[in-house]
Amino acid sequence: MSRPPNDFIDRTPTVQPSGGLASALERNIEALAERRQREAEQASASDKIANWISRFAGSMAFVAVHAVLVAGWVVLNAGLTPIRPFDPSFVILATVASVEAIFLSTFILISQNRAAVLADRRADLDLQISLLSEHEVTHLIKLTSAIAHRLGVDEAFNPELDELKRTVAPEAVLERIQETTDDE
Repeated sequence: MSRPPNDFIDRTPTVQPSGGLASALERNIEALAERRQREAEQASASDKIANWISRFAGSMAFVAVHAVLVAGWVVLNAGLTPIRPFDPSFVILATVASVEAIFLSTFILISQNRAAVLADRRADLDLQISLLSEHEVTHLIKLTSAIAHRLGVDEAFNPELDELKRTVAPEAVLERIQETTDDE
């Protein structure tokens, strides 16, 4: 079996010798970035607000602001300053914290729901690409096997090839997975 010349191998790397990415990768990265930018721009105002609040609530700045506010509230209402306490039993603090937790939970759930929708879309795209790849690989196996058979290559008579030449029915695979998980 002859090997391709080294200059062929050197011309087809994912990372080009100059250090940049191959043009197909660059194009895909740009397309994904543009898609994410478009999705962000198409988000409703309420989704954008919920995402901003969720991002802020998950930051160290949020923790720092709350630490300062709660510490100030406690110092002020514990009578450690000359200012008269307005919440000596900390009931107002507990109420504010509870209401804030309710709203933050809602904003985070809104953001997670939107993220789940986007993840489902991406999973559908991944599935479609995988199915297309499987279809193409099956046809390549059939073609390569036919060539190998015609050339008399021993591997062409490998019984495993017959199974690999069969087209996979995704719905049959899903049914089998469902059967397996139902048994648990």
